[in-house]
Amino acid sequence: MDGRPLYLEPRLEPRLRSLMAATGTLHTLTDALGSPLHVVVPDQIAENLDRFRSVYRAHHLSGQVFYAHKANRSSALLRRLAATDAGVDVASLGELQHALGAGFTADRIMATGPKNPEFLWLAARTGVTVSVDTAAELEQLAALVRKHGLATVRVLLRLSGFETPGVKVLSRRSRFGTPVRELDALLEAVERHGDVVGLDGVAYHLDTTSVAEKATALEGCLAALEECRSRGLRPRGVDVGGGFGVSYLAEREQWETYTTELTSAVLGRRPPLTWGGHGYGLREESGTLRGALGLYPAHRPVAGAAYLDELLSRPAASLGGRPLAALLLEHLYDLHTEPGRALLDQCGLTLARVLEVRGQDTGGPLLVRLAAKADDIALEDHGVLMDPVVVPRNTTGAAGGSGPVAVHLFGGLCLETDLITRRTVFLPRRPHPGDLLAFANTAGYAMDFHATRAQHQPAARKVAAWQDGDLWRWCLDEQFWPTTPSEGAQ
Repeated sequence: MDGRPLYLEPRLEPRLRSLMAATGTLHTLTDALGSPLHVVVPDQIAENLDRFRSVYRAHHLSGQVFYAHKANRSSALLRRLAATDAGVDVASLGELQHALGAGFTADRIMATGPKNPEFLWLAARTGVTVSVDTAAELEQLAALVRKHGLATVRVLLRLSGFETPGVKVLSRRSRFGTPVRELDALLEAVERHGDVVGLDGVAYHLDTTSVAEKATALEGCLAALEECRSRGLRPRGVDVGGGFGVSYLAEREQWETYTTELTSAVLGRRPPLTWGGHGYGLREESGTLRGALGLYPAHRPVAGAAYLDELLSRPAASLGGRPLAALLLEHLYDLHTEPGRALLDQCGLTLARVLEVRGQDTGGPLLVRLAAKADDIALEDHGVLMDPVVVPRNTTGAAGGSGPVAVHLFGGLCLETDLITRRTVFLPRRPHPGDLLAFANTAGYAMDFHATRAQHQPAARKVAAWQDGDLWRWCLDEQFWPTTPSEGAQ
């Protein structure tokens, strides 16, 4: 290990910190249900919803917070949200069926994403609002409604390709939505099918962390709403999608120090910090740093509900410089949001048992094999770097410790590429077989998006946990309902 350890400690709020400290419960769960194991915390998602609602209240705005269901397949999290006033954004037929079965009524569901005829039919049949990507999709929806004699369907028009006048700020290119320059043709289609579709408003979704890009898109949507009104249509709101972000790390300094040292390692100015010299998008060419760092900004000073607040407070350069929230309020437009990762912040963790710890002949980091596959703990697949927490089996033995160690974390597949993390991970003490590594804050995208059953190894099971006084109770994810009594838990 070269110099001091380069920790990337996870940010833990009180509820998740308490669960991490319940070492006996965590070991009992993995002993009973196997490793790896996902644990979700339904009450946290309700608390996160309240934070978004507080931003709406602060700006005196109405509208719906639609949970982006694609971020996690959990039934427990979805059912817990069904007991609130939240909505749900569904991006497939299966997600729509899941939402209806969890207790959401059609007026609280938004259908987005790529849609097949079955998805469109069920959305129309149940009265779900549909976010329409293209004129062709609108035509397909209208034909289904007429053919099956269904009621008028409410739609939002998803737009893309926004820009501002003057110094141009272009919104990020997206394969979703219709370019705003083609709005007239889209509105003509709405008017042509006015007997079977009703316009609720417009929408956008950008895969970016830039507030400026999203502000540009929201300005463009406000202008599009004015165009709708000039044609005699009566739009009611705008959907700004998701992408509000999460701050995964506890310390900004740790993130800045690590990325600086990673750059030095890629340039050969210090020993490698990754397996095989992986550069996360950076490379060295003749002594010059090339490429771009392909990592999620793991420490973010503004994220989640605070990000939404910052977006709404931005002045609309093309609309007189007034704050975007004031313009929404002035026209009595509803504001809809689709947070996924942000609503799932601190809503779960993933546990993996340590199977083997061994040194290398050449020295260097220890090799730690876990009872898990890289697909089960997909933080790095989403560009997130964050240290796991050691949950010792023998707390007495752990007290003495061995001092900080550098490790490489491997999975159980017979593949060289089955790396839980490509980077060298620094732990405060040496882990031992039987210990658990707890990966915090995996509920947003890291639990389900890459899960496989490769080599006949099972995918991680999922449980829901909640606090009952000083105790943590749990049940299988699919057994959780808002009515689940504490004494009825496992």
